[in-house]
Amino acid sequence: MCHFQRMLKSFPPTEHELELQSAELLRQLLEEVPAVHDVKVEHEPTAFDRGIDLIVRFTVGDLPHALVCEVKSSGQPRHVREAVHHLKYVTSSFPTVLATPVLIAPYLSEESRVLCKQAGVGYVDLEGNSRLVFDNVFIERHVGSKPPAERRELKSLFKPKSAQVLRRLLREPTHVWKLVDLAEAAGVSLGHASNVRQALLAREWAIVERGGLRLTAPDALIDHWRDHYEPPAGERIFAYTPLHGPALNKAIGAAAERPGAQVMLASFSAAQWLAPYGRTGTDYLYVDRPGYAALRDVMEIGPIARGANLEITVMKDDGLFRDIIEPAPGVRTTSPLQTYLDLAAAGERGREAADHLRGAGLEWPR
Repeated sequence: MCHFQRMLKSFPPTEHELELQSAELLRQLLEEVPAVHDVKVEHEPTAFDRGIDLIVRFTVGDLPHALVCEVKSSGQPRHVREAVHHLKYVTSSFPTVLATPVLIAPYLSEESRVLCKQAGVGYVDLEGNSRLVFDNVFIERHVGSKPPAERRELKSLFKPKSAQVLRRLLREPTHVWKLVDLAEAAGVSLGHASNVRQALLAREWAIVERGGLRLTAPDALIDHWRDHYEPPAGERIFAYTPLHGPALNKAIGAAAERPGAQVMLASFSAAQWLAPYGRTGTDYLYVDRPGYAALRDVMEIGPIARGANLEITVMKDDGLFRDIIEPAPGVRTTSPLQTYLDLAAAGERGREAADHLRGAGLEWPR
């Protein structure tokens, strides 16, 4: 990575800085192509003022070309779709020279880059992704990194309170939610639900119809959640019990029946009730403090030196217990969604079990 690109990543640019950095980056890209000559940049061109921020003029052989560029401060799909339509319209009436529409943003996600490609619009972002096609020239570069702001925004979308909203939406992906009803059902504030709503709309994972919010891309949402998943925070306790099979299930059920106690099977143990894939020698449980106390009362839990066969997480946040399900009488487990996320983060065998569960229990209407 060149010094210029490292400099771009150090802090979010202002609108003017973004335009200057975009012009320099385009110049660098074009000057690396031997057939391109006489690169000149026009900032905010007044002779063709239709919302265009940059025109980059150059020649390929003897033919004049131009990149007609719009610079956006946000590269989210919702904003990209609007910009792509505008660029196509403006470029179609560009005078005299061969013109290529180009969208520029600090960062363009894979979804946004696909939108540009499908529309025949070039793109460049300050993270290093680019695609420019004109004459016989083809430039395409992809990088795996995301800017810190993008990573922070995605992580915040999947934090516990936001996750409560997402779980509620994903439990009924075709339901149209009024914001007030969604906040109440998810157990969060109206402001928190509104923030999640805006994030989903910006990424085009949801739409507003009939005055409410409805998911349109549940698979894309789950894919991103899986890729940025962090296991629930809490105290992990490794323990041993001689109980197994029906005796173990009965004891866990008895603990879950205690007033005020929250106990549910998780990960591989939950998957055995949802979409069996293969057994493990360990049972996984999510509990709250009263739930852990109840487990100790009804189960024989021995010292870890005898070999742990229980992994118990005493949850820091109780949001997951709002999404508890009962796949069989007296059996409480994490939801298919939460079970999928936990399995996907549990190594190669876990990913195989996650894929099996997703095929069996996480199929959405198209």
